[in-house]
Amino acid sequence: MSSSLSGRTLLVTGATSGIGYETARLLAEHGATVLMHGRTAEEAHAAVDRLLTRSGMPAERLCAYGADFARLEEVERLAARVTAAHPHLDVLVNNAAMAAPERHTVTADGNEIAFQVNFLAHYLLTHLLEPALTSTPGGRVVNVSSALHRTGSIQWNDPNRARRYSRLAAYAQSQLALTVFAADPRVTAVSVHPGICDTSLLPLYSHEGASPAEGAAHVVRLCDPAVEIVNGAYYDRDQRVTPAPAATEERTVKRLNKLADLLVGHTA
Repeated sequence: MSSSLSGRTLLVTGATSGIGYETARLLAEHGATVLMHGRTAEEAHAAVDRLLTRSGMPAERLCAYGADFARLEEVERLAARVTAAHPHLDVLVNNAAMAAPERHTVTADGNEIAFQVNFLAHYLLTHLLEPALTSTPGGRVVNVSSALHRTGSIQWNDPNRARRYSRLAAYAQSQLALTVFAADPRVTAVSVHPGICDTSLLPLYSHEGASPAEGAAHVVRLCDPAVEIVNGAYYDRDQRVTPAPAATEERTVKRLNKLADLLVGHTA
């Protein structure tokens, strides 16, 4: 890893455990200032303290932020706090994710919970942080997606999957949407499948997986400004590969933006 991460500021969502926590650790070890997001402020502060105790790095290199992505108003408050403290942001890592629950669950905002937490919250956060990400050239977004996006389909007339719910289909839909979102031209973005790792999402994939640190290394590589990226590119670990056909269709990108704007109450 090059030293070009030193002095850069990055926000990692879902940074209290798994790949997110290991991504934050690796970034901070390479001299970056890392904003660690957790579902609550308490969880985020605990993760920061754990990392400081483990590494002995300077405390000013890590900052804790809490926001429950099942509540879009908390996403908006998170963006406001981040931009107030850090008007320039080099990288946003959209990593926070949950497995869709067994039973169909709708958030207070009226969205199927996995679709909101895994995609809509990141969609809103990315657009709210766009001024910070584009304040100087080189800002980028890294979406931590999944190979399961290939099995997904976006139910345009029923994105909440109220009529026919399957937890695996709901999860795959959220990952496909996140992968499609990387092709949005407003901020340079890529998606990456970090491999099957031993995290809370492992039961969706397999019985065993690589360590979270191994998955995080693939995410961190794409955060490095020394690594050239193409907007909308998709990586399977360290290899750039072709994503599902829908992920790069201009019509699908525009249609998803329109749907997401409607669901988050945001206008570009």
